[in-house]
Order: sequence, then structure tokens, then C-alpha cells
Amino acid sequence: MEASFDITLQMVITVFAGISAQVMAAYFKLPSIVLLLLLGILLGADGIGLLHPHTLGTGLEVIVSLATAIILFEGGLKLDLRELGRVSVSLQLLVTLGTLITLLGGSMAAHWLGEFPWNIAFLYASIVVVTGPTVIGPLLKQINVDRQVATLLEGEGVLIDPVGAILAYVVLDTILNGDADPINAIIGLLLRLGVGGSIGAVGGYLMSWIFKRANFISFELKNLVVLAVLWSLFTLAQMIRSESGIMTTVVAGVVFANSSVPEERLLRSFKNQLTILSVSVLFILLAADLSIASVLALGWGSLYTVLVLMFVVRPINILFCTWNSDLNWRQKLFLSWVAPKGIVSASVASLFAISLTQRGINGGDAIKALVFLTIIMTVFCQGLTAGWIVKWLRITSKDATGALIVGCNPLSLLIARFFQERGENVVMIDTDSQYFTQAEAQNLRVIASSALDAEVLEEAGIASMGTFLAVTNNGEVNFVLAQRASEEFSPPRVLAVFPRDPQASNSTNSKVDQAFVSDLPIKTWNEYLNDGRVKLGTTTLNEEEFTSQQEHIQEKIQAGLLVPLLVEREERLQVMSANQEWEIGDRIIYLLHDSRPNLLKRLSGASQSTPLSLETLAEVEEVPAAKLSQLSASEASTN
Repeated sequence: MEASFDITLQMVITVFAGISAQVMAAYFKLPSIVLLLLLGILLGADGIGLLHPHTLGTGLEVIVSLATAIILFEGGLKLDLRELGRVSVSLQLLVTLGTLITLLGGSMAAHWLGEFPWNIAFLYASIVVVTGPTVIGPLLKQINVDRQVATLLEGEGVLIDPVGAILAYVVLDTILNGDADPINAIIGLLLRLGVGGSIGAVGGYLMSWIFKRANFISFELKNLVVLAVLWSLFTLAQMIRSESGIMTTVVAGVVFANSSVPEERLLRSFKNQLTILSVSVLFILLAADLSIASVLALGWGSLYTVLVLMFVVRPINILFCTWNSDLNWRQKLFLSWVAPKGIVSASVASLFAISLTQRGINGGDAIKALVFLTIIMTVFCQGLTAGWIVKWLRITSKDATGALIVGCNPLSLLIARFFQERGENVVMIDTDSQYFTQAEAQNLRVIASSALDAEVLEEAGIASMGTFLAVTNNGEVNFVLAQRASEEFSPPRVLAVFPRDPQASNSTNSKVDQAFVSDLPIKTWNEYLNDGRVKLGTTTLNEEEFTSQQEHIQEKIQAGLLVPLLVEREERLQVMSANQEWEIGDRIIYLLHDSRPNLLKRLSGASQSTPLSLETLAEVEEVPAAKLSQLSASEASTN
């Protein structure tokens, strides 16, 4: 009874500590793994001694195995094959060539710098080829890196985990059995990948079938059915071929996520909660079981090994794997910096230490200590600096360029022209072909289809666009289109022309900004543009007249004479939103209603087909009346 209570107490402390670390990480906006590691070490034998994971016995291995299955399945759920298609070549190389580069580079560093024998050096390198979705996922949410880089990092983290873990088990099997034949090692690796992938594919299809067809099962029970099937698949794969279960969980998650399953988001939410719990428990237990003395005993050579892995091997890996990609140097530099190790490395290293010790082979504790040193250094160095580096390199999602515009009409064509002149990618979508000829004459790409179709948005490249703008003549439709795009694709900037309060209950919580001004009569302004009754102007807000400039422009907006279209800030062009806060130095591009009769305009030489030219307009630049009175008063006083 006392022994069972001790185990219960250990688990309660572990769960409470893990969730507490997650809460603190959310409050301080830090990577959760940082606090999990610190708290785990603090509670362990080298800290205050509250946690003793060894009391769990073989139960620790069971917890590690089942929790890892949940973590990798949830990672597979996040993989969208359509998004991965944009970076598939680079991702394939990272999982294949990148694994080989890290294996060779890490083993050479561990042997020559860390002075490990070759077999232990290769074992260490095979463990650290993985990056870890449990670290990458939360990190990417905090730093908001651009979508292309985020997709590549997430894909690498999820796909390389099973490959790296299986590779590590092949190396361990070679060490334990003394079979150094590379042919056997490769066959063993391929067998595990094949068995795991096949079972995972069938299991993922089975799960999706249950969700689609088994209507007699409540949704809450379906979640638990998926969990039961997942663990069953994992165990079945392990029975058929040892260590193939981790590949099974990833493939099952990918197949399930890409099967168009109804209510999939609710399942993701459930699995995400389980993953948070699993990660919290595992990191606390494994960190508490770490001996700080064994880490310090490694010496400077092991420190140099990790530094070479971070600053030499990883950049070489990225250089070769993204050589022919469309990634720019900033994106490649960030990819070279970010490769934190996660729970899979920690759990595999802990299990390997037990296996080597049981077989009487030296190096088990040293391997575990070196892997944890790698985790600590990569997580602290890269996790804590990633946000700053993203801003320095200007590759946050907010810095993404290009525009996807729904609605092909005079106003949208004008906005598209500005983005195109900046060299940014512009794609327009509409079902009405009235203005397609004008768009094609300006070399603008137009897709004749409905923007309600997610595949159409993907074809248009929404994943890499910085701005989504819905500007059709129907305000309610614009709001719905923008809201769906925001929910499904999360572009950095989502704007739409819509009435003041569409779907009042939803608009307050929406991520959709109202474009240009509130209640823009878009049909009216399109008519003005068609008839040539507008001028295209620009003004720059300066420090001396900042307040009076804003007041003057707002007066014209309220009078329905002016519509601010774009704002240029720090050399970046963005669509103006109705709640935009203007700053000193902003360059405002606007349309000004020209009320001259149409006949008079034609007589004066203006033409409907003549493109609008951007100019500084006296009607907006003129000094406000209030300032004129101030000037007159000052002149009178001087006289």
C-alpha cells in the first residue's frame, strides 16, 4: 500500500509541476520546455529531491512509449499535405539527406571532440538528428515566422522524429548485437519504416471511417475511440517489428488529417490537450531523473560537440537541403539557427541508457547526459532568441508580401496595380468576367472561380500572401469570405469591405479588419472610377502638422469625398483599415471625389481610359482654416 501511494504521489507532483510550468510559460511568453526542464531538474534528486522517477520502475518506459505515441500522432494531424507540396523537395531532403548529414557530422564531432568511441558517437548522433515538434510548434506560435518557413520546420519536426528514432534503434540494435553490417542496418531501417507506415495508413483510414460513418457514437466517445485505436495500432506495430510503432502514429495522424473528416477541429483540440499533458509529464520526469553531475563530468569536449552540431552541422544541412529552393537567404539563415531538440530525443536517450546499462555496456549515462546537454543548449539558445532573430531578419508573418484580392472591379484593379508596381505577387479571384480584360492588360493573374472554395485559395497561393482583401460589391459576402480565409489559412492581414455591423454577434471577435473606411459605398466609388470622377492623391503626415492633417483628412472622409486606400510605412505598402492608427511619416494614398460634371471633364481632356496618376492634390494639402486663422493672428501681432 505504501509503495502504491508513493507512485501516486510521484505522478500527482509530476502532473501539477508540468501544468504549472505550462501556465508560467504562457504568462511569461517563454517556450514551455524551458520551464519544464528547469522545474524538472529543481524537483529531481539534484534539486530539492521531491521527484524520484526510478520509483516508477518499468512503468516509466510504459509512460514514455504511450505518451510519445500521442505526441507524434498530434504532430501528424498538423501536417497538411497540400501545404507541404510547396516545400516538398526541401522537406524530403531534410528528412533524408539532412538526416545523413547530421548523423555523420554529429558522430564525428562526438568522437573527435567529445572523445566518445565510434559506436557511442554514432548512437548519440542518431538520437539528435530529430528536431522535435513539441518544441517547434509552441515556438512558432510565439514568434509568428512566415508561413513557408513555419511549414518547413513543422514538417521536418514531425517527419524526422520517427525516421530519427527508428534510425537510433537500428544503431542501438547494432551495438547490442555486435552486427556492424551496413546492409543489415539499412534493411532493418526500411522494414521498420515500411511496417510502421503500412499499419499507420490503414489505421488512419479506419479512424476517419469511424468518424464519418459511425453516427451512433457520440462525438466525445469518438475521441476516445481514436485514442484506443491509436494505442492499439502502436502496440500492434511494436509486436510485428520492434520500434516501428512511432512511424505508425505519425502516418496515422497524416492520413486522418487529410481525409476531410467532419468535426476534425474538435478532435485536434482534444489531442492537443493530451499532447500538452504528455509533454508536461515526460519532460518533468526525464529532467528530474537527470544527474547534473554526469552532465558536468562530460567536460569541455562535449560542449564543443554541441556547438559544432548547432553552428556547423545544422547550417551545412540547410545549405545542401535548400540549395535549389525559392527560400531567400534570410529564411535559410533562420532555418540554420532553429533546430531545438525535444521530447523524443530525451525519451529515447533515457531508454537507451537503461538498455545499455542492463547489457553491461559503458556509455549509457554519458549518452543521456550529452543528449540532455544538447537539449538544454539548443532550447535555451535558440528558443529564447528565435523571436528576436525573426524580427531582425524581417521574416515574421507580418512581413509577408503579396496580395490575394477577391473581386475584380475598378477599385480592386487600382489597388492591385500598386502592389504589382512594388514587385509583389498579386492574384485576383472573381466569378464575374466584366473586368478580366482590364486585369489581363495589366498582366494581373485572375482566377475565374469562387473564393469560397478552399482549393481555389490554395491555387492562388494564399499560404504565402501577406494580405487577403475581399472587395466585391456585396459587403456581407466579403465578410464571410474574409472570415473563412482567416479561420482556415490565417493570413497576416485580412481585410474586407463590409457594412458597419455584419453578423453583429461574430464581428467583434473576428480577425477581419474593415477595409478603407466604415460603411464604404463601394458601388458608388466604382462608378466614380468608371466615369473618371476621381483623383488619385498622396500625402505624407509630418510632425509639425500631424494633428491638423489627420483632422482635415477625416473631415473629407466623413463628407464622403475621400477614401484612404493604402498606407506606406517603413517602405512597406499595406491596405488601409478603417481602424488604422496613423503615425508620423506615414504616406497615405487616397481617392478624392472630383465633382466636376462629366462633360466638362471630357472637354478638358480627361478620359475614362486614361489611368489615374498619383499626385499631391491641393484640395487635401491646403492648410486647414484653423491654421490660417492662427497665421493671420500671428501676422497681425507682428504688425
